[in-house]
Amino acid sequence: MVNFSLKGKVALVTGAAYGIGFAIAQALAEAGAQIAFNCRSTEHLETAKAEYARLGIPVRGYICDVTKEEEVAQMVADIEAHLGVIDILVNNAGIIKRIPMTEMKVEEFRQVVDIDLTAPFIVSKAVIPGMIKKGHGKIINVCSMMSELGRETVSAYAAAKGGLKMLTRNIASEYGAYNIQCNGIGPGYIATPQTAPLREKQADGSRHPFDSFIISKTPAARWGTPEDLMGPAVFLASDASNFVNGHILYVDGGILAYIGKQPK
Repeated sequence: MVNFSLKGKVALVTGAAYGIGFAIAQALAEAGAQIAFNCRSTEHLETAKAEYARLGIPVRGYICDVTKEEEVAQMVADIEAHLGVIDILVNNAGIIKRIPMTEMKVEEFRQVVDIDLTAPFIVSKAVIPGMIKKGHGKIINVCSMMSELGRETVSAYAAAKGGLKMLTRNIASEYGAYNIQCNGIGPGYIATPQTAPLREKQADGSRHPFDSFIISKTPAARWGTPEDLMGPAVFLASDASNFVNGHILYVDGGILAYIGKQPK
């Protein structure tokens, strides 16, 4: 029988105070995992802990900047002391800055790369030794369609997510012999509070132009939801994916497979 159970597993999901990270953490918990998560805001931390409690999910929450190696090491040590060695890591924390490349400051570019690419390196580096000692581990990097495609105003994000795709493959290559599987999830356009302004109806009742653009490019003819990522996350975190390594699972409603509608 295929084993999707995560009972007895310890999972760290970065940036899981809301949105995609919250949904993934919820899914892993419902499959049996013990959950730890981080964020950088005390307000978001307390709000998230209350929401997890409302759902009956016990969690350990941390204020931790995942771009700081010392803070990550301290968080991982505390998780190991209270919950056990981490079996599952989901590198979800990330940001995007939509700025034309020639107008983007170098500091802004570096900030995006630091959070979206360097941080997954730091957190993975911190948990891999424990996974090696335990004899197994699952690392899931939240990539993006921008791991494959370019688009105006997202040069830093696309560069970082493309790099994260290759970091995923390299971790799989370097540590697969230790029974560690590292894969990615590449969300398409997901309906979250952050993307809500792009889906607002216009004054005349028509769709927002970007909303229309996404619908026209998506064979599923809709935006994804955080819930659409829950099943793929459980699959990649469970024994059901023990021979899947270095793969990016795009959950995009078919966008990457689709050339688009022919103009009328």
